[in-house]
Amino acid sequence: MRMGQTLTVEGMSCGHCEQTVEDALSGVSGVESASADHESSSVTVEGDADAAELVSAVEEAGYDASA
Repeated sequence: MRMGQTLTVEGMSCGHCEQTVEDALSGVSGVESASADHESSSVTVEGDADAAELVSAVEEAGYDASA
């Protein structure tokens, strides 16, 4: 089953930041796609990944995240 989740991500300021967050999330098991938007400080993730793993991946990439 495909599900979508939106995380709040603080610290993104440009397209490069968005790509960094998307790349970090693409390595998480269960992620089908990720689309970050620095203007809304959010990232939308499609797939069945665990929210805690998503937050951890974003934080490891250097940004603050919450589900």
